[in-house]
Amino acid sequence: MKKYGIAFQALAPLAVVAMVSAAQAQTVDRSSPDRMVRAAVEGVIGTIQSSPDTRSGDLGKITAVVQRQFLPYTDFERTTRLAVGSAWRNATPEQQKQLYEQFQTLLVRSYAVSLSQLREQNVKFRYKPALAASGATDVVVETRVLNNGDEMQIDYRLQRVGNGWKIYDINMMGAWLIEVYRRQFADIVARNGIDGLLKYLANHNARQNADA
Repeated sequence: MKKYGIAFQALAPLAVVAMVSAAQAQTVDRSSPDRMVRAAVEGVIGTIQSSPDTRSGDLGKITAVVQRQFLPYTDFERTTRLAVGSAWRNATPEQQKQLYEQFQTLLVRSYAVSLSQLREQNVKFRYKPALAASGATDVVVETRVLNNGDEMQIDYRLQRVGNGWKIYDINMMGAWLIEVYRRQFADIVARNGIDGLLKYLANHNARQNADA
């Protein structure tokens, strides 16, 4: 299960296109979850292919773009809280802060690596309208990703925040990101507590930086 959780990062390069693209510009319509996802998806490929920094595969530059343009359109604090599960309530405020920062670093790094793999690929997208009752605050947007004859279903879970929406979970190949990490994190916390989980995340991020 531990390997599966980290391996989820390697399975999601196409999902990352849609998520990172959610921060392409202030013109993205965030009042509707499906329109937000669609507008974001259709803008990101052109940005990746037209930017010398991303086309060169410079991971540091790509990471900076993710941090600057992607994070405002996500709720990674909610992602972290749900992934850590019941142990979150037992963590101190300082531990919660560190968990959020370390998990966000892990996800941002993963997305940057995925983007570097997509800079010269030709992918197309199909969308399904978000089906949600009036006044819903949590919806799923379904998409289909076409790449070299292969089709992949990717679902995005969004939560209403103010007058817009924020992405906080992805379902790829039948696995929700939060559920995958929740299982992995629960095993670590059961053995080594919250401090053990923090150490695990910090060590993982340090290894990723060393390999850059």
